[in-house]
Amino acid sequence: MGKFPMILVWMFVFSSLPAGIAMAAESVSSASQTQQARAMDDILDNEPPVIRQLLQDASRLETSLDEVEGEWQAARLYCQASRMGSAEAQYRLGMLYAFGKGVPQSQALGASLFTLASSQGHFQAQRMLETIALTSSELPPCVLADVAPDKAPLDSYAGSDAARIEQHIASLPANKRWLVGLVDTLARWHQVDPKLILSIIAVESNFKLSARSSKEAMGLMQLIPDTAERFNVRNAYDASQNIRGGIAYMRWLLAYFKGDVRLAVAGYNAGERAVDRYRGVPPYAETRAYVKRVMELYPRLHHPYDERVVDPTRVIMKQG
Repeated sequence: MGKFPMILVWMFVFSSLPAGIAMAAESVSSASQTQQARAMDDILDNEPPVIRQLLQDASRLETSLDEVEGEWQAARLYCQASRMGSAEAQYRLGMLYAFGKGVPQSQALGASLFTLASSQGHFQAQRMLETIALTSSELPPCVLADVAPDKAPLDSYAGSDAARIEQHIASLPANKRWLVGLVDTLARWHQVDPKLILSIIAVESNFKLSARSSKEAMGLMQLIPDTAERFNVRNAYDASQNIRGGIAYMRWLLAYFKGDVRLAVAGYNAGERAVDRYRGVPPYAETRAYVKRVMELYPRLHHPYDERVVDPTRVIMKQG
C-alpha cells in the first residue's frame, strides 16, 4: 500500500471535503493493490532518475509513522519535483493541498496543480478536475520558486485536541447516527474518551455492524473471538455488546500502557504482547498503518487511565 501514499488515509479524512472530492478519493482507494503497484512502477519507470528518487523519498516520508512532519517534508520534495516538470509530483502535491495534509488545506491550489498535471496527460489529475469542477491558476509559491511550502496549522499534528473524527461523524448517514450516541454513553460509563472509540470504529469497520474480516474479527470494533470471550461478549454483532467489549479492551490497554494512546492503539490491532516484544509500535506494516490512521482521527497522545484496571501481576511480568 505504501506505493500510493494517500490511499492509507483518504477514506478517513475525505469527509472534510465536498462530496465530489470524497467520491473521487474513495474510488481511487478501492482500486486493487496489484493495480496500484503496477501503475506506480510504470510511473517511476518513466521518470528521470532524479525525479524518481524524489518521488520515492517523498512517498516514504508521507507514510512514515516516525516523522512528525513527514507529510510536510514530502510536500517539499513534491514541490521540487513539480518544478522539474513531474506530472505525478504535481498530482500528489495537489492531493496534499486538497486534503490539508502537511500543508494548509486549499482546494484552489489543489485544483491548479491538478490542472498542471492533467495538461501533461495525468489521468487521475484529470479525474479530480472533472469531479471538483473547480478551476484555478494560483500555484503554490514552492512550485514557482525554490522556497519551502507553508506548514499546515499546528492542530493538524499529533497532540492537538482538534480531533478530525468530528468531521467523519458529521458525514455519517442518518441511519448510523444512533451509534454515535451509544458510543458516547458506553464510553463515558467506562471513563474512555468517546472520540477515541469512534476513531477506532471508523478505522476498523467504518460503522458497519456486520463487518467481518478474513481473520474472523467481528462487528463494529472488529473483535476477534478470543477478545470477545475475554470481555464477555456473547454476540459480537450486537452493537451494544460489541462496543462495550471494545471499550473494555481499550480501557485495559490504556491502563496497561499508562495512558500512551499510540501504544494502546497498536495493542488493539496487534495485541499487547507484540507491543511489549518490540517495546513500541510493532514493525508490522498493517499495525503501523493502522496506528497512523487512528491518530489522524484522534491526534491526542495521552489519555487518563485507571491503573486499578490492570492485574498487578501483568505489570510485573511486563517490567520483568
